[in-house]
Amino acid sequence: MANKTRLRLCQDRLLKNESACQSAIDAMDARQTVYLGSNRLISRVKGDRKTKAAHVRNLTAELIEAQVNSSIPQPKVTAKRKEDEGKARLIEDMLRNELDRLPFEQINDMMERTVPIQGGACFLVEWDNRKRTHTTVGELAVTAVHPKQLIPQEGVTTGIQDMDYVILKLPQTKESLRQRYHVPLEELEQEGEDERGTDMVTQYLAYYKNDSGGIGLYSWVNDTELMDLPDYQARRIKRCASCGEPEPISADGKQPCPKCGCKEWKDSEEDFEELWEPVTRSDGTEIPGIFAEEKEDEEGGTVTVAGPTRIPYYKPDIFPVILQKNVSVFGQLLGDSDVDKIADQQNTANRIETKIIEKLIKSGSYLVLPDDASLRADAEEMKVIRPGTPAAAQMISVKDMEGNISQDMAYLAQVYEEARQVIGITDSFQGRRDTTATSGRAKEFSANQAAGRLESKRVMKDAAYAQLFEAMFKFKLAYADEKRPVISRDMDGSPLYEEFNRYDFLEQDAAGEWYWNDGFLFSCDTTAPLANNREAMWQETRQNLQSGAFGNPTELNTLILFWGKMELLHYPGAGETKRYLERRQEEENRQAQAQQAQMAQMAQMTQGAQQGPEQLSPEQPMPGQMEQPPEPAGNQIPML
Repeated sequence: MANKTRLRLCQDRLLKNESACQSAIDAMDARQTVYLGSNRLISRVKGDRKTKAAHVRNLTAELIEAQVNSSIPQPKVTAKRKEDEGKARLIEDMLRNELDRLPFEQINDMMERTVPIQGGACFLVEWDNRKRTHTTVGELAVTAVHPKQLIPQEGVTTGIQDMDYVILKLPQTKESLRQRYHVPLEELEQEGEDERGTDMVTQYLAYYKNDSGGIGLYSWVNDTELMDLPDYQARRIKRCASCGEPEPISADGKQPCPKCGCKEWKDSEEDFEELWEPVTRSDGTEIPGIFAEEKEDEEGGTVTVAGPTRIPYYKPDIFPVILQKNVSVFGQLLGDSDVDKIADQQNTANRIETKIIEKLIKSGSYLVLPDDASLRADAEEMKVIRPGTPAAAQMISVKDMEGNISQDMAYLAQVYEEARQVIGITDSFQGRRDTTATSGRAKEFSANQAAGRLESKRVMKDAAYAQLFEAMFKFKLAYADEKRPVISRDMDGSPLYEEFNRYDFLEQDAAGEWYWNDGFLFSCDTTAPLANNREAMWQETRQNLQSGAFGNPTELNTLILFWGKMELLHYPGAGETKRYLERRQEEENRQAQAQQAQMAQMAQMTQGAQQGPEQLSPEQPMPGQMEQPPEPAGNQIPML
């Protein structure tokens, strides 16, 4: 049954906070229009009546595109305890696998443009229980959320995690909502909708902090409730509505209860997990299953009671909405927008471009004729002019009217430089010709200086991804019941196959209480941009080889190490070259061992010849004498 009280509460919060941020939503629409190349002119001079530009020089899009960074930050996990360093490395590898599995290339590309345009954008982290395989149930899901879809709590500007509630507006199709929440389509129809209707509706997700400090979720469309979960991140299992027996894993919700035969099942929030069988961790240790406990009975004696090990379920207890800012500004939830910073320069550039076009169009050649002259204008090559009188013929002339646009072009260049300097972008950063940098090193330094001005944006991006990595780990720790495969690389570059087992993070204190170890620090690997630049890493590795950092460049061991590093950097053909050198090294080792054995035998023979035949043992043959093979015994086959 729908909770009408909570529905009205969430709708009131939506209406109140949406009205408070309506001006910000309108500004977002205006910024997006400017980025797409709007020709609207804003009057800055008294008496100027022009409202549309004839030509748009889209400085905004050019400078925003120059900042796009396609590299995805890589996770760096630090353990707070020394014994957890192996787990920290495993978490890093698991997160890298998730970055490869999820469409982060598309997500990052969207965020790289939305964040500087609007000042910020969000990630939404969810656990999708519908994604199942033959051996696993559920997977992580991460999506990008536009700031227009975010309705924050009014007055809270320090961060989303500091809010009491936050609301998201997500466009969904009616059919997808019907399949997911089992709601009839007619209940999703909006009042006043025409007969044709529409396939899209807006789903509202209201996340809020409940009384116990956890996270609740209420979702609705129009006046139809879709989901009401006061403890959204708690574990839920289906239990028999009559006796409370948990539903078997193989059941599909339609089979009767194996204990009482009831066919009705209901969701039950569980605080503890019961282990009836021991669970083996990755290090070989076990979490006990059924244990025996002695209790005092009514008569004062002791009785042994057997029961399962009770383990508390892990809950993330964080809002699944991660905000990425452009540049932090005090008193604003979102950061500063690059579009707002150069709004005046964009408007002035459009106005000057329009003025230049008007001058060029209105300029041209004009023919001067006396009043009594006539001109035949047609497609013929020779034009016929009848001046009327000889004096009038002297009055015929051509006047060239040219508009002077030199000052306009000079000021247009000045406006363009102003816009670039506000953002902090130079010619070298854009990959353009830079006359101030005369060498490759100077160009690199100039680009690095420009990048230094944009360092704040990179720091904000890394900070958002660090929060995202922490949320992904906590959701995986809370809901990934089965072992999940994790692939990484060892020191030799060979694939290393491991498993993420959430029970590896389950520990027991001195009092015997079970708890989950989530004490890890999350950040971004600052070396990832260089590591992602394969060509630069190839060049760096070659220089290390030439400088002798790997050893003598002419030795096989050094070359094998070099090509192993190149294989890690995905250099084409590096793996085949490394394996060829390894086979060559094995062959040389076999030849060296055979030569050493031959030299040792010759030395032994020489020593025996010096000692004389009488000093040789009976079993030792004479020098030069062939050693006879032993006689075959029984059914043994003599070795040839």
